[in-house]
Amino acid sequence: MTEPGEFALDRAGVRASFDRASATYESAAGLQAQVAAELLGRLDGFGLGPRTVLDLGAGTGRGARALKQRYPRATVIALDLAPGMLREAQRHQPRWRKFARVCADAQRLPLAAASVDLVFSSLMLQWCEPLDAAFAEVQRVLRPGGFFAFSTLGPATLAELRSAWAQADGHNHVNHFIDMHDVGAALMRAGLSEPVLDVDRIELSYPHARALMRDLKRIGAHNVTAGRPHGLTGRARLARMEQAYEAFRREGSLPATYEVIYGAGWGSGARPVAPGSETVIAPDAIRRTVRR
Repeated sequence: MTEPGEFALDRAGVRASFDRASATYESAAGLQAQVAAELLGRLDGFGLGPRTVLDLGAGTGRGARALKQRYPRATVIALDLAPGMLREAQRHQPRWRKFARVCADAQRLPLAAASVDLVFSSLMLQWCEPLDAAFAEVQRVLRPGGFFAFSTLGPATLAELRSAWAQADGHNHVNHFIDMHDVGAALMRAGLSEPVLDVDRIELSYPHARALMRDLKRIGAHNVTAGRPHGLTGRARLARMEQAYEAFRREGSLPATYEVIYGAGWGSGARPVAPGSETVIAPDAIRRTVRR
């Protein structure tokens, strides 16, 4: 899957951006915490008893901590591209339920083939290009019948900010996000079986556009596309963007839309089913508004 050249991601820039934001990430990652909690809840009902769990794109370790609590006998590996994030994960790690920390690229996992029972990845895959490479690695490390649960962002994400910047100048200021159907196609190409996808629209509220941009900076979600403007953004362009964003204001607040794609699939081989039991996942569309 090839994205337009102007939206190509600078992988070193992704790493550097999240490394710099590691100390401020938790203070602004409310959406990320909400999505991770939803993804964790979706593991209920599967009766999973994994021996090895990989938190892919672990960030500050919130997911890894929850996974270790959920599966206390499992070896939980928190893997992230940014060393600063893993340092924060170490600081927040409970003494009695430790997890391993590995600094590596999701597209080149330093793990043996068929060595992981559960891969969990929340809001990281949008930073992987091409997505096929990350999915191929997930498929490679999953044991036969292993489970993959993930969330990522769809193209409606930050649509208001994208529109406002489009009226201010001709540069990319918001990353490109892949459509749910393309995500599903990538899962199939990777050989992951029984893929299921659904979408959740979440809307955050901000008093002004700069508050949104400040939160994005705190979590490390910088624009690192090839078509991004190089150099400082002038006051005039910033003012034009803020003025354009005001067209979206309602009830005293500015919305910031996130299109969250939830997905799941099984590794190669037979899917484990307990005797006399059956698990069915029905795709549905969930609409939820979050205000703060």
